[in-house]
This record gives sequence, structure tokens and C-alpha cells, in this order.
Amino acid sequence: MMQQRPHMRQKSSNYNLIQGSKMDRHFGHCQACTYYTTSNRPIPNNHDCPFGSQNIIIALMMFLFLTTAPFISWGQKQAFSKDSLPDPDDQIFNASDSLYQGPIHPLSDSEQIDIWDLYRQLFHKHRDSTKAPSAITVVPNISANPTIGFQIGIKAVAGKVIGRDPKTYLSVAATSASITTKGIIYFYLTHNIFTNGNKYNIQGSMVASKSVTPDFGLGSSPGPDGTRKGYVFNSQYYQFKEKIYKEFLPHFYGGAGLEFDIRRGTTMKGGDIENTPYGQYNTKYGFKQDRYNANGFLFDLQYTTRDNQNRAYKGIYANAGIRLNQSWMGSSKNATQLNLDLRKYVSLSKKHPEHVLAFWTWSSFVLGGRLPYLELPGTGRDINFRSGRGYTISYFKGTQFFYYETEYRFPITRNQLLSGVTFFNLESVNDETTNQALFHLWQPGGGAGLRVLFNKATRTNLCLDYAFGKYGKKGFFLGLNEAF
Repeated sequence: MMQQRPHMRQKSSNYNLIQGSKMDRHFGHCQACTYYTTSNRPIPNNHDCPFGSQNIIIALMMFLFLTTAPFISWGQKQAFSKDSLPDPDDQIFNASDSLYQGPIHPLSDSEQIDIWDLYRQLFHKHRDSTKAPSAITVVPNISANPTIGFQIGIKAVAGKVIGRDPKTYLSVAATSASITTKGIIYFYLTHNIFTNGNKYNIQGSMVASKSVTPDFGLGSSPGPDGTRKGYVFNSQYYQFKEKIYKEFLPHFYGGAGLEFDIRRGTTMKGGDIENTPYGQYNTKYGFKQDRYNANGFLFDLQYTTRDNQNRAYKGIYANAGIRLNQSWMGSSKNATQLNLDLRKYVSLSKKHPEHVLAFWTWSSFVLGGRLPYLELPGTGRDINFRSGRGYTISYFKGTQFFYYETEYRFPITRNQLLSGVTFFNLESVNDETTNQALFHLWQPGGGAGLRVLFNKATRTNLCLDYAFGKYGKKGFFLGLNEAF
């Protein structure tokens, strides 16, 4: 399930961005959006402008709508066996009674069993079981998904509450070094830290990789043969990102930061890179074929009430951010990008809060300027690169992108060692080359997964998902922590 970062994946397509000699002509454009046309064709008054029309309004309305409780009809009480499954006396609440959002009572650590408890029971039976579990997990980093192939390496995940205020959120950090069967070498370090009383939230990441990036072009439409033609690029990718948020109202944060995305040595095995959608985009908008920089400022507003960052039982996470790439900071082009991220978690049970309905919407819009081709909004381009299970990262992409996912999480064993999920997602993207508007086409994905409790102190799960999408896309996704 763990999808690699933007550098290791990408997209598809079956069209030419530029045709013949039109490539050298001057282009006119709509001041409200990114609609381009050749100089000998006037811009139509009724062209599908995502910002002069209702598209951005629709996206914002959907973003706000999803902050309300989901409309869902839930069935009868759930009955489980006494020995290993949840208590049959527990009520799974109906939507008609309002989904349960009051105080929840999860099992204590002593009542739960994670994989390390199981290991100690099998091999170290006499070790003190009352000792508090470690908040640091070091494991072999074995993962697999269609973007990266099979991955092996080492990973460390840590969680700790900083300070003595009982309302302080859990701070988490992770690092990993790995190599994959597709020739990817990858190192990253991430952190999401809350200071005492949640006064400040510090988020950041650092990435260095030798990456192999599959690409399928812009938009989401298939070619004449019903498939999406793929290309593969090799490059070196580096990222540094750091943001700091300040709480100005309870649960509300304002923040700012910097992000640097740098790619070098981009090549393609077999074929002429200039005749690919990647090469045509670069030629049209003045990017170099073998490199780019996307460097700029980040400004964000955040609201969060999640009870846990790794696996929330209840609460909301919402973030609205503007990214401003600046050429004077070394960016290849100036660009303005809007990102909207909303997640809502609804516990269905007071006694067994692990029964959770989770909702997620993520959208991204290029408001002005130009992003490098491999940095365009698309599948899996959210902050944790986890959207779009069923597809490789950036399989669909464009200058405007909208994503929605629903997931049901449920316990299998009473001690929480095993649990499961089912999920369904939809995504839509525009395509400037064919004038396809956002929300014109929707691409579905879905699947199911098994969870093994890896560290009960931080609610860290080992996750194995099988997901599928259109155009024959499918695969196993293996990793730590929930997708959202």
C-alpha cells in the first residue's frame, strides 16, 4: 500500500500536446484559467474555463459538504463470537440515531495484543509483560505496489506525546532507506510534531532518491485501443519541505514554510523523449527536458480534532494551502497552486470505536503560471502520496484534480491484533490538450485490506491492501499506517 513519492511514479496518455508546426507559434490564453490556443484561433467565449465557470465552485462546495456527518444507512447490530471477536452486546449505531460521536472507550494497552506481544509470548514468555511498550518501531521495510515494484529496506517509526498537557496530540516521525526491483533507491525522513498543548505544529520531510517514474500522460481518457500508453523515465530526485503552524484558536492553525523539489538527469529508455507527452509539455512551456526546480513558499490554514494521527477513531482534519513557486528562489517557472485536504472519521461504536467510517477528499488546482510536468496534481500526489489505491502514482494528472475516498475499518479479533478495511475511491482530472473539463470523467478504484497491529502504543498497523482500478490496473499495496 505504501506508494513511493512523486518521483517514482507517473502517468499516461494517448494524444499529442502539440501538433506539427503549431509548436513554434505564439499561444494566447484565458486570463482566468490555463486555456491555451494558437494565435490564429481566437479563444472561444464559451470554452470550459475551470475558474471562470462553476468547476472550482463545485470543488469547494464538495469540500465543505464533506465536513458534515455522512448520510449513510447502517444495518443491524453486529454479532461476533465470544472468544476472539467483539462483544455481541455492543451496539453499532444507526445513522437514523446519529452516528456515535460522544466519548469512546478503546481497549487499554494491556487488553490489546500487537505483533511484538505475540513475539514475546512465543519466544520470551518470562519477560515482564507490564512494562510499557516502546514508542519506536524498527522493522524491515518490505513493501509492494504497482509504482515501485517489490521493495526491501529498513524503516523506523516513532511516536511520542511531547509535554505534560493531556490534550497534546501524538507527535510522529519516520525514516526509511530501501531499494526496489524497479531500480529505485530511496531515502526519506518525515516528521509531524505537536508541542506541549498543541501550541505549534511542525511538519517536514527530506527525500533523496534514484527514481524510475512511469508516465501515462495528461488527463484520464483512454486511447483508441481502450488503453493508456505508458512511458518510463529515470532520474535523481531531491526534496526538502518544512512548515511550522501556530495555533491561534482551539484546533485552528496558521502556518508557513518552504519547499524545494529538484530533479536531475531525466532520461527515457528507448524512443525519443521529445515525442512523449512529457517532452511535448516541456517544449510547449519552456522547461528543460532533463531537469527542473520547483521551489517556493507554502502558506496553510489547518483545523484538526483527530484523536490519533496514525489511526483516528474520530475527528476531522482539514487543510487549505497555497504554494507559490518563485523563479528568484531558483524555480524553473513561477506558479501558484491551491491544495484542499479534508478527512472525517466517524466511530460507529462507543464500546468498540475501531468500527470507523473514514471519508477523504483531496483536490489541487494550478491557479497561475506553470508547474513542471512531473509535479502536476494527480493520483497519489497528496501530502503522503497515498491516494488512488488501484493505480500507480500520477496515473491520472492535469492542472485541476479532484479525489474522493470512503473507507470502512473494522476489528476482526477482540484483542485488536487483526482488523480489516474496505474502500472505494473516485477521481477526476482536466485535460488541456483535449479541452476535457474537470468532473467530466470519473475514474473509480477500490479494494479491501488486512491490518495487523504493529505497535499498540502509537496505533501503528501493518497494512496489506489489494486494490483495482480501470484499464486493467490492480495490485497489492503493503506498508505501515493507514492511507489517511
